[in-house]
Amino acid sequence: MKISIIGTGAVGTALGKRWSAMNHEITFGSRNPKSPKVLSLLKECNNSIAVDIDKAASQSEVIVLATPWSSTLNTIEKLGKLDKKTIVDCTNPLNSDLTLIEFENCKSAAEIIADRVPQANVVKAFNSTGSGNMMDAMFGIEQATMFICGNDKNAKKTVKLLAIELGFEVIDAGEIDAARNLEALAMLWISLAYKEQLGPNIAFKLLKR
Repeated sequence: MKISIIGTGAVGTALGKRWSAMNHEITFGSRNPKSPKVLSLLKECNNSIAVDIDKAASQSEVIVLATPWSSTLNTIEKLGKLDKKTIVDCTNPLNSDLTLIEFENCKSAAEIIADRVPQANVVKAFNSTGSGNMMDAMFGIEQATMFICGNDKNAKKTVKLLAIELGFEVIDAGEIDAARNLEALAMLWISLAYKEQLGPNIAFKLLKR
């Protein structure tokens, strides 16, 4: 599969490394694709290239937003035509003190993105755990749970398969408005990991009986 990852921070790097190892074709969209950091990343990823952000989306059918929320909406404007593409929203809308930004009508970041690109299929995923768990989703014999949501069933099926490849148990949390819950869940993960000092090697697990 051809996947464009916008952003080369911790999340974008982890996803790119894992998926490239599974022979997906990865295009990293970066503000500086020839920086030492990005060139070093490419050496660790098979079947990967790095291009300017405005050229990244045309390379792939799946676009992963792994950007800070502060730059996400401006970044979307640079991506060009996104008709029928699957947009994977990994973002969390955080203030500088790591509290959740409150939007009008209690909307989530994913819903705001979906409003900006109505021609695309937005799926919220990979936002409620740390990048280390994307590198290794197993806790002994237990799989960490990855919650996803979105309005398009085919787009969610694609994202589900990509998450399963990373080792996650995947739970469909519903349509795009469920992203409000997933972003709140991310806040709980952040609070536990950093404020309560449990560290980033924690993950959520949905138990069923």
